[in-house]
Amino acid sequence: MAQLNKGLVYTDEKCTGCNRCISVCPVIQANRAVTENNKNKVLVDGEACVQCGACMDVCHHKARCYMDDTDRFFDDLKKGEKISLLVAPAFIANYPGQYKQVLGYLKSLGVRHIISVSFGADITTWGYLNYITEHHFQGGISQPCPAIVDYIEKYIPELVSKLVPVHSPLMCGAIYVKKYMNLADKLAFISPCIAKKSEIERPQNKGYISYNVTFDHLMQKLKGVNLSGYNAADEIEYGLGSLYPQPGGLRENVEHFLGKEVMVRQIEGEAHAYKFLNAYAERVKRGKPLPFMVDALNCGGGCIYGTATDPANEYNEDILFEIHKQRTAQRKGKKKNPWDRSVNYAMRLKRFNEQFKDLKLEDFICTYTVKDNRVKPVSGSRIDEVFRSMDKKSEEEKNINCGACGYSTCREMAEAIAGGYNKVENCIHYVKKQLEIEKESIKEMTKQLRERQETKEIKYQEILTEFEQIQIAISELAKGNQECAKDSTEMAGAVAGMADFSNLLKESVENVTGSVQGYDEINEDIVKISNQTGMLALNAGIEAARTGDAGRGFIVIANQIRNLSEQTKGTIADGKRQSDSIIPAMEELNKETERFLENVENINDRITNLAAGSEEIAAKAGEIEVLVDRILAQMEEVIKE
Repeated sequence: MAQLNKGLVYTDEKCTGCNRCISVCPVIQANRAVTENNKNKVLVDGEACVQCGACMDVCHHKARCYMDDTDRFFDDLKKGEKISLLVAPAFIANYPGQYKQVLGYLKSLGVRHIISVSFGADITTWGYLNYITEHHFQGGISQPCPAIVDYIEKYIPELVSKLVPVHSPLMCGAIYVKKYMNLADKLAFISPCIAKKSEIERPQNKGYISYNVTFDHLMQKLKGVNLSGYNAADEIEYGLGSLYPQPGGLRENVEHFLGKEVMVRQIEGEAHAYKFLNAYAERVKRGKPLPFMVDALNCGGGCIYGTATDPANEYNEDILFEIHKQRTAQRKGKKKNPWDRSVNYAMRLKRFNEQFKDLKLEDFICTYTVKDNRVKPVSGSRIDEVFRSMDKKSEEEKNINCGACGYSTCREMAEAIAGGYNKVENCIHYVKKQLEIEKESIKEMTKQLRERQETKEIKYQEILTEFEQIQIAISELAKGNQECAKDSTEMAGAVAGMADFSNLLKESVENVTGSVQGYDEINEDIVKISNQTGMLALNAGIEAARTGDAGRGFIVIANQIRNLSEQTKGTIADGKRQSDSIIPAMEELNKETERFLENVENINDRITNLAAGSEEIAAKAGEIEVLVDRILAQMEEVIKE
């Protein structure tokens, strides 16, 4: 199961998904193209990765990082743990003017012993020569480089049997320290290599070395530390093992003892080593002639330019001069020194074996494990399916092989997609095709949008027209409302006039009533006078009949009649006066009645106008409602488009 970003090498947040890491990786499934937070990245599958470091070399964004034990080493020193150092000879070559100060400073922190792995390299050479000659192990592959070993175990398991079963210089040094020096301290390796951590953690190697402290992380940790005044060096004498870190170092060691007649095939660098190994497996399979041994290193400059060294040292020639200096120093040894070139090869080998006569070869023998992480071959039908998904139909399109995806061929990209390590969207030609399709689609959409825009403009014009009609209707409503308000005001005035008229009419009626009552009283008086006049006339007749003295009574009656007559005249005059007052009152009442009728007619007209105005307002409101519904429908059509 994929262990993305959980191995020794991992991708950090600076990754841009540029695919340069894929282009140099020897393992197709070690890189996984993913999208995180809308950002393309290429993560590392820790189970598939062999820690060759090629991706770190080519990453311009410095997005590939690695883990080691530097921080834990310093923490444990601070806690008082008993720790001794195994120092790679490449450390001296990389820091010739500083290494003694650095080692001295580490001793001041509590490091107990310092042993150069060059001595372990001498043991490895001794082990190789003895094992190969004793077992006639022709064509064996050296194993000092853990990246090479991991690659063979995982991806060319048929070559596992060709790995020389002798430990690397690091492990030979650790075994010697533990078994022959009886040193119980924890061991820390001052290391130029990321992959050494995987070698340290192999089941058969557990317990020997506790820390892989890389050059780069160590020197980063010591930045700002004043190292002057510190001084220390390794404690064991060694020979040509100091040459191991340079390209061909093992070959030079073997040739020193066996002569140049033996063929040692030298291969190094990520760009060549893994292709060579695959071709070598085919050569072994076919039974073709093999060299005496193969000296294979992952790094092009050897361990002196290892994966965990300072990248700034890549072109530092002083490192090579330092290695040459060490080589020369070993050749100036005393007599019987195995490194003395003045004696023949047989004597050199004899002296070499004499030097390590107390060692047991079986203590330095190692075993390997067939892991076989190879992906299953992808069927042709599946590849065709992937090519279809990439929109690659012709043979020409299937063999563009531009390399932009990071793979050397379109076929490899298709295999990666089929295996789930990459995705179609990372094929630049697929993206270009999609862009062309998108371009045509955009052109068509633009055309449709233009047409829709024209349609919308027409609809917008219609909508504007509808709004103008609404505006006119609203204006008419406002005007109608104003007229209604005016009519209402006039109506209110007319009603007020009717109230005043009612008061006047009441007074006129009261006047008429008073006048009528006056006439009733006059009539009563006239009746009374008539009655009295009748009585008087009767009495006058009686009296007149008697004549004589009786004539005097007639005179009295006559006087009474005369008085009544006068009263009648007065009463008539009063009636005349009453008549004079009634007639004007009646005339005024008539006029007021006429005005009342006019007001009533006016009120009726206003009410009629108000009713008509209300009907007109209702009609306009209906028109507005229809217009609004129509506009809403048109707007919905525009939105849908």
